Amino acid sequence: MTRLNLFLLVILIACALALITSQHKARKFYGELQKEEVLSRKLDVEWGQLQLEQSTWAMHSRIEAEATQKLGMQVPGPNRTQVILPHGERVAKPVTE
Repeated sequence: MTRLNLFLLVILIACALALITSQHKARKFYGELQKEEVLSRKLDVEWGQLQLEQSTWAMHSRIEAEATQKLGMQVPGPNRTQVILPHGERVAKPVTE
């Protein structure tokens, strides 16, 4: 009977150590999960800010103002504009007076 008791004691100690190890790992992973969720929220906020900034920089009026002021570009007059259809045909120029 003592060998059986000794065997059961060894199994009990092994199970207790396995339980302690698994709980430690679970707590460690939960802490890492919390850190990653905080980082994810920060990155979501930054992504939203970058999208807003991109939409601001890409506004047509801003691009046109930058092209006019910094590059000296101008909108061409109607006599210098041609419309070309997908098949390569040109649309007749409007008559300007």
